[in-house]
Amino acid sequence: MSKKIAVIPGDGIGIDVTEEAVKVLQTVMRTDSLDLEIQHFDYGAERYLRDGTTMPEAQVEDFRQHYDAIFVGALGDPRVPDMTHARDILLGLRFKLDLYVNYRPIKLVDAKLCPLKGKTEKDIDFVVFRENTEGLYVGMGGIFKKGTPDEIATQEDVNTRKGVERIIRYAFEFASQKGAHKVTMADKSNALRFGHDLWLRTFEEVGEAYPDIQKEHIYIDALTMQMIKRPEQFEVIVTCNMFGDIVTDLGAQLQGGLGLAASGNINPRGTSMFEPVHGSAPKYAGKNIANPLAAILTVGLMLDYLGFPQCNEKIEAAVAQAIRNDKTTRDLGGNLGTREVGDFICETLQRGR
Repeated sequence: MSKKIAVIPGDGIGIDVTEEAVKVLQTVMRTDSLDLEIQHFDYGAERYLRDGTTMPEAQVEDFRQHYDAIFVGALGDPRVPDMTHARDILLGLRFKLDLYVNYRPIKLVDAKLCPLKGKTEKDIDFVVFRENTEGLYVGMGGIFKKGTPDEIATQEDVNTRKGVERIIRYAFEFASQKGAHKVTMADKSNALRFGHDLWLRTFEEVGEAYPDIQKEHIYIDALTMQMIKRPEQFEVIVTCNMFGDIVTDLGAQLQGGLGLAASGNINPRGTSMFEPVHGSAPKYAGKNIANPLAAILTVGLMLDYLGFPQCNEKIEAAVAQAIRNDKTTRDLGGNLGTREVGDFICETLQRGR
């Protein structure tokens, strides 16, 4: 049965990198005989400025009922200063489709890209699971006496047993399936004594069902230090929404920057969304200079999720070959354009090596 993929190129360089990502996807569909259906959707700044459309409820329901995955290029445009369209599309899909797992692999492809002295590919290869629908990002709070010397602002941190348990269990299940030996949970339960006490207790309780996996609890400040000092000690990390937002970008720098950072926003029982982590960089749009590798790696993540792990492995290998041979854009030390990098990846996949 065919699997359906919705593609939203978005804004700025999102359009450029999505073109290359889809080109790679179509190449893999041919080389591996994948039965996939791709449908493009026009949601982004241009559509919003034209008719005020962000993400209609009917479209969300269409995605939920008829699509297996959504690929998003990048969203953000200075003509929409408050980023209304980007927020409505990304957060709308995240919450309405209950994409509670944010999946960020941190994998160094070539030691020359790592800012840490003496670290190699075998030292930086772990994943971070970030709770994606709760915490400080749910938008609960308010401002009192705004603009006065007595102004008060509150932002509430929402942690539910259901939400915390399911992301922790997902991390353990992933570790079990992938043969990982350790799951690390990062919190700040020594200071956030209510919400993060729930995290710690839940981690200990869920972990009892996985006796063969080592359980490690670490405070978030210690985690950031250890990611720099000894990243090789980590295999699977799970943490809350805000902490995950921060440490995944730290991890991205360890692997060579946001130009190589792929992500998945996953509902294990429904439609999931995949996107490169980088922004839309409108000033570089259409100039054939944007790095498409994060988008291409995101296609690999999406294919893995859809049940084609061998295709993800092939894409990762092709990207590694591009980096080793400097067949990259200038930010990674090469001199190719966006389209030429995409062509190299496709040619490598077609050769099968």
